[in-house]
Amino acid sequence: MGRIYNFSAGPAVLPEEVLKEAAEEMLDYRGCGMSVMEMSHRSKVYDGIIKEAEKDLRELMNIPDNYKVLFLQGGASQQFAMIPMNLMKNKKAGYIVTGQWAKKAYQEAKIYGEAIELASSADKTFSYIPDCSDLDIPEDCDYVYICENNTIYGTKFKTLPDTKGHTLVADVSSCFLSEPVDVSKYGVIYGGVQKNIGPAGVVIVIIREDLITEDTLPGTPTMLKYKIHADNDSLYNTPPAYGIYICGKVFKWIKKMGGLTAMKEHNEKKAKILYDFLDESRLFKGTVVKEDRSLMNVPFVTGNEELDAKFVAEAKKAGFENLKGHRSVGGMRASIYNAMPVEGVEKLVEFMRKFEKENAE
Repeated sequence: MGRIYNFSAGPAVLPEEVLKEAAEEMLDYRGCGMSVMEMSHRSKVYDGIIKEAEKDLRELMNIPDNYKVLFLQGGASQQFAMIPMNLMKNKKAGYIVTGQWAKKAYQEAKIYGEAIELASSADKTFSYIPDCSDLDIPEDCDYVYICENNTIYGTKFKTLPDTKGHTLVADVSSCFLSEPVDVSKYGVIYGGVQKNIGPAGVVIVIIREDLITEDTLPGTPTMLKYKIHADNDSLYNTPPAYGIYICGKVFKWIKKMGGLTAMKEHNEKKAKILYDFLDESRLFKGTVVKEDRSLMNVPFVTGNEELDAKFVAEAKKAGFENLKGHRSVGGMRASIYNAMPVEGVEKLVEFMRKFEKENAE
């Protein structure tokens, strides 16, 4: 069987040429006689791999010099605790709740201090992004937190909230490297890599240096202090070495593709094909208000649960995997990350047209 079209929300599709290159280097990385999977993270060879990965990421995102890049573990979910532990100096933070992951981060922050819900879109099943142009933010708030692209619900902040001078913290797990970004607008921008960049097991944290201090909440474990990882160049303990190596290859692939501006064009083209079809379809409809639609995750429904299940089953037989919506919302979802080729989306739409013809009343 050949490669399928994988619409999984994560772990997700990776560029084929990256996988091929990794396969070629599996037994012997560039003549060193061993796999990256088995080499010491303290070795000269590995030091070159992690440093080059950071250098390429800095170039891609145009990361200012006063920001540290950390390759950590524990996924985005561990950051839900690490952020308040390191940043909640006044024990107060504002959260904008636009989906399940923002909600989980908000609930986690309550363990460490006063977490304030500044805005929410829960009233309409998170199908839109609330207006964040004039939020009521307490003066002594340590930071304002958002989940920039909501994987489950398919929404995306097109305009960052006005934080009124407070530090902005953003989880960008599912839109990481999908378009150009002005890092200087954030205090912390972070994400798990298993959606757009690499295999599960790595989380990348880009953090402004003034936010990295000894002054963490009492009881913060050593492993959850940003300063420890920053001072040790992400090598305080054994990092997820192989995962970082794959991320490095994906950074090179994106550079080769033309960088983040080219990526955005590629992603807009794919999303347009799918959204245009959903807007004219008699059977399928998108679930997100137009102006807040994500380029990465596209949820849609037929309005009939049995028909949804039939669609997912038939799509699977036709070589389109992982189209079932998140268990919490049902329906369907196509995640069309960077590595999903345009033809994957075109073929999906072709299949949806055929299904509509056979099943629309």
